[in-house]
Amino acid sequence: MTRAISLHDVTKSYTRGIRVVDRLSLDITPGEFLVLLGPSGCGKSTVLRMIAGLEEIDEGQLLLDGEYANHLPPSGRDIAMVFQNFALYPNMTSRDNISFPLRIEAPGEDPSPRVDTTARMLGIEDLLDRFPAQLSGGERQRVAMGRAIARHPSAFLMDEPLSNLDAKLRGHLRAEIGRLTRELGVTTVYVTHDQAEAMSLGDRVAVMRGGVLQQVDTPRTVYALPRNVFVAAFIGTPRINLLRGMVRAPLDGAMTISLGKQFLRLPEPLSLDHQLLRVQQGREIIVGLRSEAVRIARPSSARPGEVAITGLVEHLEFQGHEVIVHFNTGSSPAVVPELEAARPGARAVRRGRREGTVIDRLRERAGALRGGPVAVLDEPVGGDRGPTSTEVRLPGDLVVRTTPDMELRQGMQVPLLVDLAHLYVFDQHGERICPAPTHLPDLGE
Repeated sequence: MTRAISLHDVTKSYTRGIRVVDRLSLDITPGEFLVLLGPSGCGKSTVLRMIAGLEEIDEGQLLLDGEYANHLPPSGRDIAMVFQNFALYPNMTSRDNISFPLRIEAPGEDPSPRVDTTARMLGIEDLLDRFPAQLSGGERQRVAMGRAIARHPSAFLMDEPLSNLDAKLRGHLRAEIGRLTRELGVTTVYVTHDQAEAMSLGDRVAVMRGGVLQQVDTPRTVYALPRNVFVAAFIGTPRINLLRGMVRAPLDGAMTISLGKQFLRLPEPLSLDHQLLRVQQGREIIVGLRSEAVRIARPSSARPGEVAITGLVEHLEFQGHEVIVHFNTGSSPAVVPELEAARPGARAVRRGRREGTVIDRLRERAGALRGGPVAVLDEPVGGDRGPTSTEVRLPGDLVVRTTPDMELRQGMQVPLLVDLAHLYVFDQHGERICPAPTHLPDLGE
């Protein structure tokens, strides 16, 4: 049996009333593999612990199969948890570690058949008589997973179970976790800060920042249609190029997006998304271009929807199967302050219902959705700006992928083609305005 998990406006606060989880609502369907993704300290592990019953919920409701469960002790939730540090008993063999919860739940039953079945499933039959100190990190994690699987729980909660392992072993166990959860069909909530794990494992990915849920959708949609600039920058390797720009939309000429010393001329007739950019005329915006949206080629080979710019090679990263090229295009990178920070704008707990106009409540709601400011554009486009103490300047302003047979060298001026079909535009607050939202917000929510 698997179960549905629902969180409705769940809030958790610690010292001084600072909210580590802020009014989070999330519905997880039976058998779904949901990944909670975000930087360290964003509240994702706290959400997991509240589901498990290891943390009390200050506000809001937890529903398990539609029934109120805030008051249930961990033992009454039929949920198994896999921890980051394995949490094995050092004085017990692997067999005893796996069978321990079974002996607690059913003291009169022989746990051996379930232990042996689980061991075969995980390929650890030859490890059952060893103690944790005699096992490698990957073997310990398999035993910890076996302890959870043997219980036949209605849900799995996994708190960064692979973060202490080396890269090769992480990839192997990641594939095993995906295979096992699909075979078992058990609802799984998986916490990680590794986007590769999130994108490869999850049926859906829930991105968190500062205790606030930013976006929840399929991995493909989160990557292709990020709700805001934080999600766009957090998902994807190499990180999306974010450039400061300004829309120019003269009545008697073509619409362009100025990028400092160069500009992107939008092809005519304008697409619907590009037509909507007219309202941004004269305003500063953030232009997002993923590395696959730009290719090295001459203007004469441009395809429909591609526009030409040039870039000066500043740095090359040889990756074997590809080369990551850092270009200087004369543009100004957009600043996403404290992208990896846990709490960009912590909010204290409200002691009562806030009175105010509808506009006030909408502003508060919009602030909660963003989890604090995610973009700052308070200086002229193209202006000189020295690096701050918290900012590390990376080479160039545009990162592009190319094949290893491309002969490039530092200081070379190179023609580039930008595919405007893969153009992202965000407003000054970091909210995506192009591609346009798929639906308008419901003001009655």
